[in-house]
Amino acid sequence: MEPLHGPLDGYTVVDLSTGIAGAYCTKLLADGGARVIKVEPPKGDPLRRWSASGSAIESGSDGALFSFLSCSKHSVVADPESDVAFVNDLLESADAVVWSRGSAVAEHQSLAPAEIHRVHPHLIVTAITPFGLTGPWRDRPATEFTLQAWSGGIVGLGRGSADRAPVFVGGQVGEYVAGAFASAITLASRLRQIDSGAGELVDLSMLETQILGLTYYPVSYFEMLGRPWRDARRLTVPGIARATDGLIDVGCGTAQQWFDLCAMTGHQDWIDEESPLTITEQANAKADDIYAWFEEHTVAEIRDLATAFRVPNAPVANGANITGLDHFQQRRSFVTNPRDGFCQPGPPYRMQPSLLPAPRPAPRLGEHTDRYRQARPPARPAARSAADRLPFNGLRVLDMTTFWAGPCCTHFLALFGAEVIHVESTGRPDGTRLIAGVPVTEDQWWERSPIFSGLNTNKKGLTLDLQSAAGRDLLRRFIARSDVIVENFTPRVLEQIGVDFAAVQAIQPDAILLRMPGFGLDGPWRDNPAFAYVIEAASGLSWLTGYPDRNPYDPYSVGDPNAGVHAVNALLLALEHRRRTGQGVLVEAAMVDAAINVAAEQVVEYSAYGALLERAGNRGPTAAPQNLYRTADVDEFGRLDSWVAVAVATDEQWTGLRDALGRPAWAMDPALTDAAGRRQRHDLIDEQLSSWCQQRSGEEIVNCLWEAGVPVAKVMQPHRQTELPQLAFRGFFESVGHPVNESVPHSTVPARFSRGPQRFHQRPAPLLGQHNHELLGELGLTESEIAELEADGVIGWAPGVARKAKAQ
Repeated sequence: MEPLHGPLDGYTVVDLSTGIAGAYCTKLLADGGARVIKVEPPKGDPLRRWSASGSAIESGSDGALFSFLSCSKHSVVADPESDVAFVNDLLESADAVVWSRGSAVAEHQSLAPAEIHRVHPHLIVTAITPFGLTGPWRDRPATEFTLQAWSGGIVGLGRGSADRAPVFVGGQVGEYVAGAFASAITLASRLRQIDSGAGELVDLSMLETQILGLTYYPVSYFEMLGRPWRDARRLTVPGIARATDGLIDVGCGTAQQWFDLCAMTGHQDWIDEESPLTITEQANAKADDIYAWFEEHTVAEIRDLATAFRVPNAPVANGANITGLDHFQQRRSFVTNPRDGFCQPGPPYRMQPSLLPAPRPAPRLGEHTDRYRQARPPARPAARSAADRLPFNGLRVLDMTTFWAGPCCTHFLALFGAEVIHVESTGRPDGTRLIAGVPVTEDQWWERSPIFSGLNTNKKGLTLDLQSAAGRDLLRRFIARSDVIVENFTPRVLEQIGVDFAAVQAIQPDAILLRMPGFGLDGPWRDNPAFAYVIEAASGLSWLTGYPDRNPYDPYSVGDPNAGVHAVNALLLALEHRRRTGQGVLVEAAMVDAAINVAAEQVVEYSAYGALLERAGNRGPTAAPQNLYRTADVDEFGRLDSWVAVAVATDEQWTGLRDALGRPAWAMDPALTDAAGRRQRHDLIDEQLSSWCQQRSGEEIVNCLWEAGVPVAKVMQPHRQTELPQLAFRGFFESVGHPVNESVPHSTVPARFSRGPQRFHQRPAPLLGQHNHELLGELGLTESEIAELEADGVIGWAPGVARKAKAQ
């Protein structure tokens, strides 16, 4: 039978957070059926009065973003001076609490995360802070903008062009990614809570979620290969280009896609399989000719051709046009807000059977206060043994994913104790093995990819040629022994090998099939190849990234890890449904559905207020001034290209900045004492701050402004993340050995747990086919049968073996 109120029916979460990260975390929990009780001070959550466009919000009404993020929640008002006992009663009745700074209630000394954990040991206490609850930076001021700088995400994948300052990823995307991680980690911790009745303190760092969400394992890459992923900013070509009638995004993520783009534009003569240049370098060399061709064709013409040639492509969406795109219309990707009638994204994942309840209207301030004041907390049974088993111990996952989004999801499971069997073939190994630029002349070159290593520790490696009958038969036998099957191909691939949900259920009725297509299982774009950049363009994430006088820039990062962490959330809901009912579930966690949710503010603002949010370089609606300023430092590449990020989010921070500068006459203008005045005079402030910063080192600027309480950061090269003392204190990087590569640092997870583990990486990423004998032996195959499979090319240990075996 299906639950009436979602998989989390009966699970109670107290929301003591302020800001988007906590609100999005608890929105995902409420979407799953949890009862979320939002505790607000008498003046209410500041999000009730927020509009990114500055649109007026009538007295007694709420901002549209608050209404979107607060669907299905309850609201109670608590005065921190008199209602601490009331809040503690709520906590005693709850299963989890989500906490962040910013509210007088949350910042009451008796409601600090460690104190809540001490008084209410049954609770999962998830604290969301910029840097973590402990460490040398624990109390340092920060904003999303400065965290992007510290993470390396601003320059992480060479976004933009060298003639201007680098740019951040617009739209407060880091807040949403932190919220999605917080929700997934809370639900993972809940699995231990169910076993023992004991909670734990979960200390989540937004800096660490930015690293995982906006950079691509840069430390492992640099340490393993001795070079950074990018040493300069350059445009992604074609990337976002102008057609005769608008903007379109077309990308080349692989050599084959570059060859196909050459053929598509009528330039087969550009194809040079022996070129010493990378794909990026070859495309940049032909950029003028490529853009000229684009300008001669319409968006529709280019998209039709690109789709026919299997080149990733998408329209460039924004708040005004996204709901009219045919794919989103056919999939009904957007729904009506149940209280205020504007348009908002539907849930970031879909399930069969349908498990997610329809969203209920967001609460008015204090709407449920009387109801909860009259309630009394229940008597709680004593906690059982709180053995520190990992949340996914005993879970077996068949991982048929490749590249980034899918392996990111299954890596989360592996780091938390699941047995994850990563399936590749010798004919088509995981794509991340092939993109490190390691020459094929090197011994075991396919084992030297830092990206593959970063995404696949703790997993087992199996090779199966799924184009062969024997390989498909073995796959079905592995399905029969698995709890979860995960794949992220385009939909047609799984259908071609005969492993759809009906087939999985026939083999293993209670198995969960998690599918992660780029654009979904239906709709006109369903078979289009999807890489991060086209997902970012199609969802609106790209629209807010870049300068207003240029085409948008592809973030080229967040689309994949964002999809991965949302898929984890979806899977945890499906696992809870299975635990309660014994039913298997089909989960559809499309990359684009996750992306339109973290880009929701654009469509919400446009449909509620008619306001189209626009990119503004490094400025943004949450702080003024907010920008990057060049310092006197020469970077490690010998260029005068070092920057600091400064973001003044409050009037108090402006006073601190003004005083740190020595109270110069220009800064004493009374018109600058409030945000509106500073925003109007942003050019003047930028000019003065630029002059001040150019005479100082980044270290000097950071020390000066941080001591004054101003959010500031150096714009880090991402491969220098290990130099940050806060990350070292928290042990975010762990050294991982490998049978082929040197031991190098690997990133872990963006939270620390009072119940452990103390170390996440237990085994290096598997060699290609490393566990073939072990896993096939568990199926009952003999050594001679395994040898025959190898001779037939069904399994193997090196790329191309299957093709060679078949050719003999």
